Amino acid sequence: MRVFVNGETKEFAEALKLQDVLTHLDVPAQRIAVELNKVVVRRQNWETTEVRDDDKIEIVHFVGGG
Repeated sequence: MRVFVNGETKEFAEALKLQDVLTHLDVPAQRIAVELNKVVVRRQNWETTEVRDDDKIEIVHFVGGG
C-alpha cells in the first residue's frame, strides 16, 4: 500500500488504521493535527480511521513560542 505523508511517498505492506501509520512513522501524538485527504481527523478517531492506497496524510506539528 502506498500513501503520501506530507508530500513524501511511504510504502506499507498492508492496510492500516491512521494510528498505526503514525506509530510506524514514530510521530509523537502530542501537539499534532492530522488531515486525511484534506479532512481533519479527530484524535479519538485515529484508531478507527482506515488508510487506503494513495491516501494523502498531512501531519501538522504545533510549535509554541513568543
